[in-house]
Order: sequence, then C-alpha cells, then structure tokens
Amino acid sequence: MSDPVAPGDRPARPPRGGRRWTSFVADPSTPEKASRGLHEATNLDHRLRVEHDRHTLLIHLSDEDGHGWTTIAVDRATRQWAVAQDTRQSDTARIAYESLYGGPQS
Repeated sequence: MSDPVAPGDRPARPPRGGRRWTSFVADPSTPEKASRGLHEATNLDHRLRVEHDRHTLLIHLSDEDGHGWTTIAVDRATRQWAVAQDTRQSDTARIAYESLYGGPQS
C-alpha cells in the first residue's frame, strides 16, 4: 500500500476520547426517487457522491463548506487509485481519472 502523505506533511492527530463516528445520510425528502448523493447529517454543505462504471469508481467528497472537491478515482480491477482536489467536482473527476489512466478521458 502506498502512503499518499509525506511524514512531514501529516496533519496533527485529533485529540483522543470523546470522539463519536457518524455517517453521511441520504436526503429523505424524496423517498420515491433514488438518492444520488449523501450529506453530513448536521452539515448539508458537506457532501459525498459515488459514481461507477464497469471499470472505475469515482468517489467525490466536498469540502466542509461545500466550496471545493476531492475526488478519488479507483480502478476496479487493480484497486490502484489517484486523487485530485479542485473547486469544481467535474474538474477533480477529470484530473483524477487522467492521473489514474493517463491522457484525456474517453
């Protein structure tokens, strides 16, 4: 497994204790439609979306304030991955995909 963060660039470890893990949730306002995205229960601006085709998973995570995106592209066969960050979800998807497979997306 590769380490995407250089040891000197690691963020500070969060304090121990009192931490409760939660999950992203789907919007229940449209039960007749499949939800395509999730959000943090207490922060609607913090969103998560997963897309896939037969070859690739794209995992999109917004910034806490919803004004930027991190996308992880994963090759389904090999589990190799690439990560991109930018202000637009479509840009991060393109950059991560091209970083994973090389060249423009086809």
